[in-house]
Amino acid sequence: MKKIALPLLLIVQALHGVYAQEQTPVENATPKVEIKGSAAMDIRRNDTATKIVVTQEEILKNGDTSIGEVLKRLPGITLDGVQGRGGNIRMRGLGSGYTSIMLNGEPAPPGFSLDSLTPDMIERIEVMRAATAEFSTQAIAGGINIVLKKAISTAQTEIKAGLQSDNGQPGASVNLQMSDRKGPWSYSIGGGFLHGDFDRPSHTVTEAGGSAPLLRRGEATSEGYFRNFNLAPRINYTIKPGDVITSQSFIAVNRFRAHNTERISTVHGQEPMFSSLDQDIKADMELFRTDLSWARPLADGAKLDMKAGLNYNHRNVGAPNLQTGTQVERKRSVTSESTDKGFTTTGKYSSPIVPGHALATGWDIGYSKRDEDRIQREEYLRAPAGIAPQNLDEVYSADVTRLAAYAQDEWNVTERWSVYFGLRWEGVNIKSTGTDYGSIDNNSSVLSPLFQTLYKLGDKKKDQVRFGLTRTYKAPGVGDLIPRRFTSNNNSSTSPDMMGNPNLKPELAWGLDLAFEHYLGEGGGLLSASTYARRIEDITRRRVDLIDGVWVSRPVNAGTANTYGIELEAKLPLRSIMKEAPGVEMRANLTRSWSKLDTVPGPNNRLDQQVPVSGTVGADWKLDKLPLTLGGSYSYQGGGEVRISDRQYAYSVPKRALDLYGLWKFTPKTQLRLSASNMLRQDNLAQSSYVEATGRRSDTTITPTSVLFRAMLEMKL
Repeated sequence: MKKIALPLLLIVQALHGVYAQEQTPVENATPKVEIKGSAAMDIRRNDTATKIVVTQEEILKNGDTSIGEVLKRLPGITLDGVQGRGGNIRMRGLGSGYTSIMLNGEPAPPGFSLDSLTPDMIERIEVMRAATAEFSTQAIAGGINIVLKKAISTAQTEIKAGLQSDNGQPGASVNLQMSDRKGPWSYSIGGGFLHGDFDRPSHTVTEAGGSAPLLRRGEATSEGYFRNFNLAPRINYTIKPGDVITSQSFIAVNRFRAHNTERISTVHGQEPMFSSLDQDIKADMELFRTDLSWARPLADGAKLDMKAGLNYNHRNVGAPNLQTGTQVERKRSVTSESTDKGFTTTGKYSSPIVPGHALATGWDIGYSKRDEDRIQREEYLRAPAGIAPQNLDEVYSADVTRLAAYAQDEWNVTERWSVYFGLRWEGVNIKSTGTDYGSIDNNSSVLSPLFQTLYKLGDKKKDQVRFGLTRTYKAPGVGDLIPRRFTSNNNSSTSPDMMGNPNLKPELAWGLDLAFEHYLGEGGGLLSASTYARRIEDITRRRVDLIDGVWVSRPVNAGTANTYGIELEAKLPLRSIMKEAPGVEMRANLTRSWSKLDTVPGPNNRLDQQVPVSGTVGADWKLDKLPLTLGGSYSYQGGGEVRISDRQYAYSVPKRALDLYGLWKFTPKTQLRLSASNMLRQDNLAQSSYVEATGRRSDTTITPTSVLFRAMLEMKL
């Protein structure tokens, strides 16, 4: 914690000094030319709705190959999972659907993974801390909008070729960006290919005390490779200025192969049914999405934006394995094939009927159909009498319909004060049938009033305050509703079977956001302090129960949760203080979050294993006498114990990561980027515990990590 707090405090202190100097009038001062910040900073500064905009330059700066690596450095955003390997995105420490992930302003299609995108395909990332009516209000923690590249006015071709090494395993990538304009037509095509081998060992310790003591040690390995291909073509046709028809598509093809092994030795206590596992995984995925949009100006300054899209996602997974124990030896083959297909349509009508008001109304409709088959076949080579193979043919389908309508008004009350009002109704219906459960018909809807305001202080308007009041929600997902059971190899309280709950209700939340921002006049410096609070009703958590002698984990609605926190952010170009300083830009952010679930006894009854503290400190140095830029960042993500229920506990180790990069420009069009991520190589540790009648049982998994080295040659033709 001190490692984060000290650099942040130094930056804050320096900014405070600059702020104090600006407030003191200086007689006979020499007039200065104000250098405006970046367009992204201007959007953040002037938009009534609170928003962080990450430009393409910032996205590509560290040589990352996945979006998760980019996002982890932003204020309030963390990743779960093992360091350096991506993971689910969390805003303000909250995961499990509390963060809305959007692609070009629409909810990400079913089966979509951010790993399908390469940073080169992205024009900008918008991080919205408070909901607005134009986008889905299924964003209790906030929303992240990934905007793909658009066509530009000049012809350009850019090629990037790279090599990487992860734990001694090689990898390679190639990215291509092309764009041009001819008359009313313009286009851009972005694509990339990434191949990587991996070798990922881990070991697990299972312990139990009380009347049934137990100690087991497990060694696991996962070796294989992945191949990702993606393509994003975009075509624009300009009928007349402001009247544009756009076609944008996204195609992703992923291939994953792995051979997994696990060996368990029992030091003390009862042996598991299976102590050895050999498994081969073959996973193929294809994703296609296409949108056709029309932006059309109307009379009296009005404008109509319409969009219609189709999406298709197909997955095919095979996992044959051999499991061996003292008395049992079994061959099992599991194949799963799923298909998601659907459409979306959105529209927005905006009109400046009243001076100073930006009035808009719109709709958002989406439909998705999911079909999945899971076929399981078993053969026992050795088994005690009475044990029979369990052959399953599980087939299910689900239809998800989403309807939304909204109205909003951004009102510039005065030159200093702007106000945003929004109202959005959004409903979700999920229908599902399966061979091993009855039909499900789940409805959820919410009417969300939304309010945000911005007020600029002082004559220079460099200080401003923000306030927001929002109503958001989280609808249960298809996987959480379907009561199919997914079995674990060795069922226990810490490794239970998983199944859904068709009786889940949506989670509803009221939210408050308050922020103060101070902008430096030169170089785009910023000092920001914000706080937030959310009260969430009908919170969903997973509960483990012993049912007919089998441990099962199910999601349940469990009371009310309160979560709140503070976020600090600082950006400081040194030349905004001293003209003769090196071309160094320092940045830091710190987020501290708290939460409490009223149906779980404390201490540590945090919501959804919420990350209590996270922060990043970094710097970029652009040398004046050499065509060289150096930079790096240090990230910290807190951990600790979380009490999930009266009997369930989870623990995660605090995570630390150091990333470095260097960029050498040979010519204005040719440059070499070198990077190293996860330089600290910290082992990841995660623990799951359950208090049984005989005593407390825990599984502790330790996963070594490695440094990922990359070299990327970038050329513009």
